[in-house]
Amino acid sequence: MFGSSVRRVFCSAAVATLVLGVVGCSSREPFEEPAPLPEIETTVELKEEWSRSVGDGMDGDLLFLSPTIVNDTLYAVAAEGELYAFEADSGAEIWRRDLDRSILGGVGADRKQLYVASRDGVLVAVNQETGEPVWTVPLPSEVLAPPQSNGDQVVVSTIDGKLIAYNTSDGQRIWQYDSSAPVLSYRGTATPYVDSERVLGAFSNGMLISVDVRTGAPLWEYAVGIPSGRTELERLVDVDGAPLVLGESVLVAGYQGQLAALSLDTGQELWSREASSLQSPGVGQESIFVSEADGTVISYNAFSRAEAWRVGSLSWRRLTTPVGYKDLVAVGDYEGYLHLIRQSDGALVGREEVDDEGLRVSPLPYRDRLIVFGNGGKLAAYSLQEPD
Repeated sequence: MFGSSVRRVFCSAAVATLVLGVVGCSSREPFEEPAPLPEIETTVELKEEWSRSVGDGMDGDLLFLSPTIVNDTLYAVAAEGELYAFEADSGAEIWRRDLDRSILGGVGADRKQLYVASRDGVLVAVNQETGEPVWTVPLPSEVLAPPQSNGDQVVVSTIDGKLIAYNTSDGQRIWQYDSSAPVLSYRGTATPYVDSERVLGAFSNGMLISVDVRTGAPLWEYAVGIPSGRTELERLVDVDGAPLVLGESVLVAGYQGQLAALSLDTGQELWSREASSLQSPGVGQESIFVSEADGTVISYNAFSRAEAWRVGSLSWRRLTTPVGYKDLVAVGDYEGYLHLIRQSDGALVGREEVDDEGLRVSPLPYRDRLIVFGNGGKLAAYSLQEPD
């Protein structure tokens, strides 16, 4: 079914087993060995409040099965199709359902339903209260990012550059927007943003697009990265991190491109900085954070836009999106460690080993906790405490 898109997700035979989930396949940023765990002076520690097992997690595949929280209920899905609902505060299981389908994308939600995309090319809508499927519709190609919904429409972003909107009540297709797709790209798709007026979609051709949520008609577009170079590898400009909407503006970062702040309504650039990232930007206390493709974590002042600090000791550790947590930044890595960085000065002040199969999806803040989902299926909630 999806043969036409397979060729786009492999950079070269040398990194085929990594399916381009590992950065550094362009000639400008060759793949390097990950840095060893840096020595740190621990001043904060994470306490595990609860943990649960969500099947086999990513089941050894390069997937990004991010969980989601709706009204204090935490929903998570495993690659083999086990869908769970937990009390986010206690971790108590509410229900569990086997969807009888292998899953490619994480859980999306609105006020009534959950949405997941399967490996056999089906979008599944699920009742939040019971976990029972409501409807299914076929998809034209792979969907690796969680479907997103405003309650009336649910939108998927496909690996070959399509945005497709479906009616949430019956799954009827409403519109489809097609972007141009490069020959090669990383195996990853930016999660779209959906509200009552617009859909924001970011693509492997380096473009961020805003379309009308009712019709799919383009409203504006912005080039996060512009392909350059003689080879397809040098011309990679994927935008795999979700656009981050903050009030009337949107932050976006791309590989071999930019970190940019834009007007949400018009797409006008407010400011930009050179960047190379496959993750969404993160925000904290008056700061903006970026996990660069080479593992450098950079903090920018949200007001002056000046670089405040950078951490280079986590180089090539395949970092997740950095997440602001209290006065810290939390970022996961390929070995399953969650690193804590002080927002004020960039000092590494804590570390927790979560899942020895690695962390790929970003930590999820919930109240005063961080919820972390590991590649091996460990789902855990952590709180911050001072060390003994």
